[in-house]
Amino acid sequence: MGKERLITFNYCSILAANFLLYFGFWLLIPVLPFYLSEIFTATKSTIGIVLSCYTLSSLCIRPFSGYLLDSFSRKPLYLLAYFTFMVVFMGYIWAGILTLFIVFRIVHGISFGVVTVGGNTLVIDIMPSSRRGEGLGYYGLTNNLAMSVGPMFGLFLHNAGTPYMHIFTYGFLSCLLGFLSACMVKTTYRPPVKKEAISLDRFILIKGIPAGISLLLLSIPYGMTTNYVAMYAHQIGITAETGFFFTLMAVGMAISRLFSGRLVDKGKITEVITYGLFLVAVCFLGLTACGWMAEIALPQTTFLFFIIALLLGVGFGTMFPAYNTLFVNLAPNSQRGTATSTYLTSWDVGLGIGMLSGGYIAEVASFRIAYLFGSLLTVCAIIYFMRKVNPHFHKNRLR
Repeated sequence: MGKERLITFNYCSILAANFLLYFGFWLLIPVLPFYLSEIFTATKSTIGIVLSCYTLSSLCIRPFSGYLLDSFSRKPLYLLAYFTFMVVFMGYIWAGILTLFIVFRIVHGISFGVVTVGGNTLVIDIMPSSRRGEGLGYYGLTNNLAMSVGPMFGLFLHNAGTPYMHIFTYGFLSCLLGFLSACMVKTTYRPPVKKEAISLDRFILIKGIPAGISLLLLSIPYGMTTNYVAMYAHQIGITAETGFFFTLMAVGMAISRLFSGRLVDKGKITEVITYGLFLVAVCFLGLTACGWMAEIALPQTTFLFFIIALLLGVGFGTMFPAYNTLFVNLAPNSQRGTATSTYLTSWDVGLGIGMLSGGYIAEVASFRIAYLFGSLLTVCAIIYFMRKVNPHFHKNRLR
């Protein structure tokens, strides 16, 4: 098999594996709050704590997974994590009490933390450096495509009265197909990286911390949106199928991938992130405004609600490959895994805070106030990125 054909084969295999992994992941995201509420009679704040266990456990393993992927063979670690992620779906079926469900949720988060770092790092290894931004962009697009159909399919099953056990089984079958696809990826021998003395920089990319802070601020309202937007829509009176919110968001991300990856490969990394930040800030402010507008003009609010979903997708889809490339460009080749781990860790910290704070604020006030808090954080992210991250990156970039 020629070199170009091998690259294409590996890339298509990892894309399929990633899509099916995230399809199983997104299938459960909008359904789990209803599952915890209906089956375990959990309160909103309890739901936030349970859901955040997944993200927090993923967060705890990410720095170590980056180090392991930089130090040992990547594909076996990736496949082991993928297999564990797949099996836990069956564990949800056996979890008859909330405590056991939380245990499985933590294990699911740990495996997710390793498999996502492994997948991103393998893509970086597979793609030539001249096409890395584009490659990461289309790799991220598979997440978005999964996000467009996964939540919609999950909500459709839930609204149709499908038993939760069947929904978990669908997630398992999706990951089973993805695991088989991942096994088909052919990797070349990579000499072991010379072991350096154990230090903080082997687990966290120190130069990436400023960018990580801006990404964290951005991911808090994102975490609120992916986990609570269906409940928020119900609370303010929107009766349209909220699964379309995720579909339109994914469509927006797909549109952004047509140009964002190429702009990143041309060196316009910080410019792309800045444009995306402004768009996302406006969208979250608009999402907050929907809570007040719904009281006086519900049809118009419903229309705005779904337009915001599309524009949010464009904004985040523009930024994702740019942020990922930014972290990679701050790290030497021997720390690609660490760079990717730091990028995803920053994102996961914000997601966890978003899940916890969103559920808590909704419990004591409303989802409308929770989104107001999140929109203010996006404004802070813009200011911090422009004043701190942008000059820091141009001073310390390695490529």
